[in-house]
Amino acid sequence: MTLLIIIIALALIFDYINGFHDAANSIATVVSTKVLTPFQAVLWAALFNSIAYWIFKDHAVANSISKTVYKDFITLPVIFSGLLAAIFWNLLTWWYGIPSSSSHTLIGGFAGAAIAHALMIKGFDFPWSKIVDSDTIMKTVLFIFLAPIIGIVISIFITVVTIMRNVWLRLLIIAVVTFGTVLIFDNFEESKMNDNVQKFYGIDKYKKEVGNLKEELSKKANDTILLSKLALNEEKLIKATETYHHIKPYVDNFDNLSADKIAKTAQDSGWLKNAAISKLKDAVRNANDFLVLEAKAPENKEAKEEYKIASEKTEGYKAPLKLYLEGSINLDSALVLVNAIYPIQEKNIDKVKGKITKFNIEKTFSDEIDKADNSIIVYGIIGASILFMMIYLYVEKIKTPTAHSVAYMFKKLQLFSSAAFSIGHGGNDAQKVMGIIGAALIASGSIQDFSQLPSWVPVACYLAIGLGTMSGGWKIVKTMGSRITKVTPLEGVAAETAGAFTLFFTGQMGIPVSTTHTITGSIIGVGATKRLSAVRWGVTTNLLWAWVLTIPVSGVLAAITFYIVHYFTK
Repeated sequence: MTLLIIIIALALIFDYINGFHDAANSIATVVSTKVLTPFQAVLWAALFNSIAYWIFKDHAVANSISKTVYKDFITLPVIFSGLLAAIFWNLLTWWYGIPSSSSHTLIGGFAGAAIAHALMIKGFDFPWSKIVDSDTIMKTVLFIFLAPIIGIVISIFITVVTIMRNVWLRLLIIAVVTFGTVLIFDNFEESKMNDNVQKFYGIDKYKKEVGNLKEELSKKANDTILLSKLALNEEKLIKATETYHHIKPYVDNFDNLSADKIAKTAQDSGWLKNAAISKLKDAVRNANDFLVLEAKAPENKEAKEEYKIASEKTEGYKAPLKLYLEGSINLDSALVLVNAIYPIQEKNIDKVKGKITKFNIEKTFSDEIDKADNSIIVYGIIGASILFMMIYLYVEKIKTPTAHSVAYMFKKLQLFSSAAFSIGHGGNDAQKVMGIIGAALIASGSIQDFSQLPSWVPVACYLAIGLGTMSGGWKIVKTMGSRITKVTPLEGVAAETAGAFTLFFTGQMGIPVSTTHTITGSIIGVGATKRLSAVRWGVTTNLLWAWVLTIPVSGVLAAITFYIVHYFTK
């Protein structure tokens, strides 16, 4: 428990450092264009970093981070070592004014420590693909290059549209692009809701189990135990898939219904019955320290044996809990039967009672659907587009445009674009630390999976990054705000809007991208719009090297740190 508390404290310290390290990303342009003073800018950015808490419901980025490493190799020393390495690299690059990625530092550190741990216990011939989630790592590496490219393209597009002389054509383009963006985000919402429902029914888990069993059977074709397990999991997969297809039409019609209505329909139709029994079983055994036992199992022989026994016996909890949910027996009778199957520790009896009495499958299902609702983001995009269009109309059609009025307009618009980018920064980067804390809570046995993340975690993470942003990062401001290219208010609006859209877009996809890379690409884009020579490509090349090296360097540092930690704690 002591190490878990230390890890949570370190994670929040990292989040704070991330705030002042990456504060420059969200305030560099607004400071360099003198729209806000440095002090005003950090307060402005910190405010909107924190507002992100109420906008990002799904925490998809945090979920991706927590799954970077496979559960078998996530231990508290691994997370501790990864965090130490990430903090060291972040402070080093901040000291030298290098806008490296805090996100990639964290991912590199986490993966590097896990690989060191896995190779130590499994040997150096153990495949890395079984240690880290290659899909998450590949997406992250790919977006080292894609995020700035997306930023460049969008910022060029925004700049070109903004300087068009025909204001009516400009408004038409904004309206069409906004409509297209809403359709894209609506597709994200529908896809994520369906993914959440499938996970709720364990379809992903059953598919993975079936795949693993088939792989084992390819080596032991006539193993009757494996064949029995395969048949059981295939049956569970078929039933879960059938139930999902019953619910899917209602989920696809979410805009006309609501999460509560869909959950009530599912409950009334009996589609939550089997899931309720399974999830209540998980809640009861987890309240009886099952997760703590699971966390100890990989490195403790006695715990491993007891965990195997508990895993098999606690499946029997389903029978009495089913009777309780149907109203056939009362709570005391259910507890007697549960205790006879696998004993509940005396200290956990009240906790188990609380889990049973407070259990509400309808609300649980409703919450899973509602997590994917991105209507706040969509309304924000529509509102921002309408605001821009109205300002353009007022300045250029209602009021006689002058150089001064146009410049003043873009200075005011930059307040909104920098706020949008700060929301994206807060939503994206605070979630990464949430992912690490979630992984630590899972490794310690405090929670079973990321969906059970306590509500204090996001609050603490958003608060920490907001406080960090208030501390500022002036060395990086200089690099971002003037050394790459000189930025005007118009170009600041274009760069920040492009950066914000990229962060919202990748956040919906659950891809952990770097805010540093994103805004750098956007600034390069507005500079290149004037002329290619307006961008200081020498500075940009140096930044690129820092980006490429961040993950491997952080990984190596974390691996070394892990071996040192292991040596002194064994």
